[in-house]
Amino acid sequence: MNYRHSFHAGNSADVIKHSLLIALVQALQLKPGALTLIDTHAGCGLYDLDGEEAGRTSEAAQGVLRAFADPNPLLNDYRAAVQAVNLGENFAAASHLYPGSPRILAQLLRPQDFLILNEKHPEDAQTLRGVMRNTSAAVHERDAYELWLALVPPRTARGLVVVDPPYEQPDERGRITATLAGAHRKWAHGVTVIWYPLKDRATHVRWKGQLRKLGIPKLLNVEHWLYDGDQPGIYNGAGLFIANPPYAFTQALPPLLEALRAALAPEGHRGEATADWLND
Repeated sequence: MNYRHSFHAGNSADVIKHSLLIALVQALQLKPGALTLIDTHAGCGLYDLDGEEAGRTSEAAQGVLRAFADPNPLLNDYRAAVQAVNLGENFAAASHLYPGSPRILAQLLRPQDFLILNEKHPEDAQTLRGVMRNTSAAVHERDAYELWLALVPPRTARGLVVVDPPYEQPDERGRITATLAGAHRKWAHGVTVIWYPLKDRATHVRWKGQLRKLGIPKLLNVEHWLYDGDQPGIYNGAGLFIANPPYAFTQALPPLLEALRAALAPEGHRGEATADWLND
């Protein structure tokens, strides 16, 4: 599945991913100790929703625009993160720019925190450096899985790794599984977030089985299904695997997931959003 992010910026998967990422970092920041945030597939960092690529799919209409139209206050932090990159303009009226994970993570940094970004695609890496120029983020241009293993455990006592690949390669899930296993051996208490698209249910079920065999005690699986039944051959939703999520995050997750489900359900569908421990 080709998921070059510029074509899909601001879609329902982004709303889920970024809403949960914000909540997760905020939960980790309830403790004062420094955090190292690592984004292995950072992308360009900022996307023009009025540009040619995003305009070709118009997926933001079913994602971020729905989130802005919904009054639920549980989505306020997400909306504020999007609004922050639009230079004071009313996003709901103007709808120009959408922040990728790098810009969202940069907004959340405290003085004691560190942000490390990686993007292997040369053109995207160059764009990312420009987008992050006025932040404290370090930008790398390396193989994502090599970097992931090399940088854990981080220098700070606590940290978060965000893994958000385009799933263009047939062995992507296998590389994630192998790297997660290696990273867990080096950093058993580390927090890791792995985003993935839900397209083929059988493939997803097999992958969950492979991840379950790793024996990671605290591996949470969040799934957001857009439709009430599978829609073969198209994008059906998105999910996250989260290793070692903090208690404050898991306690706040059910109402946030319900708010996201309600905001993003397509016309005529209720959708479904669930969170379950993989090794229960």
